[in-house]
Amino acid sequence: MPNSWIDFLPTLLKGAEITVLVTIFSAILAIAAAFAAGLARLSKLWIIRTLAAVYVEVFRGTSLLVQLFWLYFALPFVGIELPKMLAAISAIGLNFGAYGSEIVRSAVLAVPKGQWEASVALNMKPWQRMFTVILPQATLRMLPPFGNQLVELIKSTSLVYFITMADLTYQAMVLRNNYIAWTTEILVLLLLMYFVIATLISVAVRLLERKLTVGRL
Repeated sequence: MPNSWIDFLPTLLKGAEITVLVTIFSAILAIAAAFAAGLARLSKLWIIRTLAAVYVEVFRGTSLLVQLFWLYFALPFVGIELPKMLAAISAIGLNFGAYGSEIVRSAVLAVPKGQWEASVALNMKPWQRMFTVILPQATLRMLPPFGNQLVELIKSTSLVYFITMADLTYQAMVLRNNYIAWTTEILVLLLLMYFVIATLISVAVRLLERKLTVGRL
C-alpha cells in the first residue's frame, strides 16, 4: 500500500514518457500532412485538389477513436498489422493533419495579393514564390491556431488507452484499479501532468511566435 501520492509518480512518469513520444511523432506527422494537404488544395490540378479534399473530409468527418480502432484492429484482417505506437501516431497525426490543412490553406490565402503580384513581377518560379515569399509570411498566421491544435493533440493521446498502450492515462487507470482509495489523488496527478505538458507546448509556441515576429511589422 502506498504511503503517499509521491509513490505513484514513477509509474505515471513512465506513462508520461509514452504520451510525450506519441505527441512528438504525431505532431510531426500532423504538420507534414497539414502542409501537404493544405497546399494540395490550392493546386491548379483538379485531381490533386480532389485527393486532398477526400483525405481532409474523411479524417475530419469520422471519429479519431474509430480511426484508431480501424488502423489497429481492422487492418490485420487484410494482412496489415501495425505496432501500437505506429497505429497511434498514424491515427492522431493524420486526423490532426486534416484539421491543420485548413489552417495552412487559409493562412496562405490570407497573404496580401500584392505579395503574390510582386513575386510574379520578379519572375520567380511558382515554387520559389511559395517557399521564399508566401509561406514565410503565412507561417506567422499559422502559429497561434497550430498551438491550439497541438494542445488538443496532447489531450487526444489519451485515446491510445483503448488499444492498451501504456501511456499516462493507461497507467493512471491501472493505479486507480489497484488502489481505489487513492482515486482522487491519482486523478489529480493525471490532470496536473497533462496540464504541465500542454502548458510547456503553449509556452514553446508563444516563444517561437515572438522570435519569428522580431523585426516584422
